[in-house]
Amino acid sequence: MARLGLERSVINAEILGRTVGRFRQADVVLPTIAQLKDPSTIPAGVQEKLRAVDPDGPHPLNLFRVHWFNDASRKGLADVPEHIELPEQLTGVKARIVLLLGNRFPMIRAHKVLAAYGCLIPRIASGEFDPTRHRAVWPSTGNFCRGGVAISRILGCRGVAVLPENMSSERFEWLKKWVVDPTDVIRTPGSESNVKEIYDACAVLDHDPVNIIFNQFCEFGNYIIHRSCTGAAMERVFSHLANGSANARLAAYVSASGSAGTLAAGDHLKQKFGAKIVAVEALECPTLLYNGFGEHNIQGIGDKHVPYIHNVMNTDVVAAVSDCATDTLFVLFNTAEGRKYLIERRGLDAELVSKFRNLGLSSLCNILAAIKTAKYYDLGSNDIVLSVATDGAELYESEISKATVRYFGNRLDAVSAGETWGRSMVATTVDHMLELNRFDRKRIFNLGYFTWVEQQGISLEEFNARLEQSYWDGLMELVPAWDAMIADVNARSGAASVLNA
Repeated sequence: MARLGLERSVINAEILGRTVGRFRQADVVLPTIAQLKDPSTIPAGVQEKLRAVDPDGPHPLNLFRVHWFNDASRKGLADVPEHIELPEQLTGVKARIVLLLGNRFPMIRAHKVLAAYGCLIPRIASGEFDPTRHRAVWPSTGNFCRGGVAISRILGCRGVAVLPENMSSERFEWLKKWVVDPTDVIRTPGSESNVKEIYDACAVLDHDPVNIIFNQFCEFGNYIIHRSCTGAAMERVFSHLANGSANARLAAYVSASGSAGTLAAGDHLKQKFGAKIVAVEALECPTLLYNGFGEHNIQGIGDKHVPYIHNVMNTDVVAAVSDCATDTLFVLFNTAEGRKYLIERRGLDAELVSKFRNLGLSSLCNILAAIKTAKYYDLGSNDIVLSVATDGAELYESEISKATVRYFGNRLDAVSAGETWGRSMVATTVDHMLELNRFDRKRIFNLGYFTWVEQQGISLEEFNARLEQSYWDGLMELVPAWDAMIADVNARSGAASVLNA
């Protein structure tokens, strides 16, 4: 099960010995999953040292910032994960729609760095991955590969980013600064919907035993760390919002499908609060909804397949959002004319409008799907819908001019701003949604066969095991096993003295 990241004990003591030596030399200390789930448990000495560390630099202690509890400066801890609550004046629904802010994470300003840590560290602690020899290959449509490159660099190993050539230029500019060698950025054909082309490139790289592929779509570390850490962060925010109210209800958790890692938080929230789990995809490529295909620009929600780590049988709703809506709203939210319209014509608070800088393209997709969910279930003021703002607007500045040319004839004015508001926000309806029954879930589940059994070589037995919820619940038993291995690595490298300082 090594290829799926399911090891729970050391499998190569010799490799682990070299790793320990590397970490001792580089002063690398590994946080446990428990510490990232609840950063208040991070030793005070580490927290004190972090105050002097640049959150955007490749410093080993930044591993202790790979969690949801960074404050706005990203140098201190917040009691409650940073989030934005959208008023009815914006959403048109009474339900409280709230997004956790992924741009509070270190180095890449996106929460995918958490997934990268969750995938790589179990392989390191088990002695499967050798940072002195192996190259970590990170296939992605954007943020996951950046997170992987950041974690790799901190740990002193080569990180290779594999991503479509038409992703935002900001992603490539960041990668250019962080990779060890320019050849460690591999551009594949297409854009957001071209996941298979990424797989094809990785298949070639896999012929070299030095390359270890970390496929976020089938790495269970992605699922496990999100269910554990993102689930707990969501729970903390919900408790804060409920503030002891007996009437408050966590009605739904909404997340774009992507690699399905972030969706895993829904399993925690459903188990604890009975929340509906809503998976979101692009209307232009409605794979889950209609067995469809196509191209779109909602960057970060790769599609045309069903991720192996998507717990399909526990998903309640599939909703589709058009990239026309996300692109045009992104222009509306991030231009002077658009902000002027929102404040002067729609009466939105200027401080709220300034916070829209925390919302990237997939964040807007999640907002629109949350509105659809609230309308579909007739949710009221006691209902809370939680979602994620994976990253912020700074990663998509180059997309503003593209969308302005495409949709507005190269100029957004008051009239087109109003049209965008009416078409992309106010007109959000419950179309292109499906509340899943068992037959719907089985249909989506079965779609995964063609990717994972026929193309990627997963056994039919392994594939079908994921039909049962007990399978997914059982995965969480790996957390204490992995944390014990992490603690052992720290003890052997001498990091315990740093932790206890």
